[in-house]
This record gives sequence, structure tokens and C-alpha cells, in this order.
Amino acid sequence: MTNEQWLDLFKEIGKKMREGLSEILSREGGKIPLGKGAGGDKTFPVDKWAEDIVILALEKARQEGESFTLISEELGIRRFGDGNKIVLVDPIDGSNNAKTGIPFFSSSIALLNGNTLSDLVVGYVINLAMGDEFWAVRARGAYKNGTRIRTSAAEGIIVVAYEAPSPRTDLPRLLPLLAQARRTRCFGSTALDLAYVASGALSVLVTATASRAFDYAAGMLILEEADGVITDLDGLSLDRVIVGLERTSPLLACANERLHVTALNTLSAHP
Repeated sequence: MTNEQWLDLFKEIGKKMREGLSEILSREGGKIPLGKGAGGDKTFPVDKWAEDIVILALEKARQEGESFTLISEELGIRRFGDGNKIVLVDPIDGSNNAKTGIPFFSSSIALLNGNTLSDLVVGYVINLAMGDEFWAVRARGAYKNGTRIRTSAAEGIIVVAYEAPSPRTDLPRLLPLLAQARRTRCFGSTALDLAYVASGALSVLVTATASRAFDYAAGMLILEEADGVITDLDGLSLDRVIVGLERTSPLLACANERLHVTALNTLSAHP
């Protein structure tokens, strides 16, 4: 399949998730974890339900001749043939929001032509609560619901989003940057945070705790195709990160180069 055909497949997955979302979230026992996924976090019924939709679609792609490896937060690693393509999936990014009724959670799917983030070619993120779709194909731009998007050109730090799964240690590291913002937000879905930086709604996303590649790969491509910048907290490129189930790097994603320099200087001045 072409990259565009893979994107169509990811959109079909998103459509099926949206169609069945209300029913799965209303089920008795939906807040009781089923165990731990391969990524190490608790797996809730909504996570497994979303991943099952992904696997069914990928099995069909395999039957039609595609060969690739799936890396997913819940299932782990599953080979569909011997091809070097990788499909990187976080079935529900923000499952704590989903299971408690907070309408900010997503599904994130990326396609790579190799095993590092430099091999990203397709990124797809859907806001499952609202239905907004964000996507990018390498060298083809970034889109929200079919309309081309670009990051904000503003030089000031207006809205900073952050993720702090370990507040006691994360917040002191991030506080100097948060203090420079006019507003701060902690939404609970890294993939959507990146998509909203890409669309111009946020100035910066910062995380102190290392994220896993399936948390941010799709959003990373969408942001870069929208003219944004994403690195680790030292300003180092993420391109050489090998995708897998392990935590890889904290993130600093900015709308433009000037904001990125400002954010890096602010963080480095307050170790």
C-alpha cells in the first residue's frame, strides 16, 4: 500500500472507534483494570477494545499482502510477515480520562519504514471524545479534519501544555517554563497535546518524564509537518530513537524555532 492508503486505513480505524465508543464506555466494570499492558501501564476494557479494532484492520491488511510489525502499548510486539515497516500504536492515549468521563483522549497510530523515528512516514491522531482528526504524510503537510494546519508564529509563550505523571519530581523541573506562560494546561494525552501545538492552539508542550515512542510518534510527524520543533529537554533530536516498548525521552515540542530556543534557555537556566 502507498502511504496515503495506510492513512486511509488508519482513518477507517478511527471511524470504527468513534462508532463504538459510547457503548464500551457505558459497560459495567469499565473502570476495573484487566491487568497490565506490554507498555507497563494498567489495561482497561477501553484499551483492549480499541486495540482489538486496530488488530482486526491490520489482519485484513496482512491478508491483502502487506508485511509489517505492530508495536502496541497493550499487546506489545506482533509480526505480520517479515517486512521492515512498523505500525506504532497507542490504542487509547489518555485512558484515565476515558474511563472517568473526561473528554480528552485519543488514539494514535504511526507508520515507519524502519525502526527509528527518522523513518516516520504517516501519523494519525484522533480525538475520540470530539471526533477531530489530525494527520500527516511525510513531505505532504499536516491536516486537521482535511484542512492544512500550521503552528503559531507568535514568539511569546502563550499557552504551555505539560504532562506530569510524577508531580513530585516533574513539576519542579518544569516550573521555570510554566512560570513564563500566560496560561498552562495539563490535559492527559500527549498525542493530542502535540496535535494541538501543530494546529496553533498551544505554544509549547513539555514533559519531564520519559515518554514511549508510541505516545508521541504520530504527533511528532504531524507537528514537524506543521513547521513545529520537537526535541528532548537538552535540544537533542529524537530522530535516532529506536521505537519499541521502552520509555525513551522527555519531550519539548514548540510551535517554532524561536520559542524552542526560549524554552530551552529557560529550562537550562534552572536545572
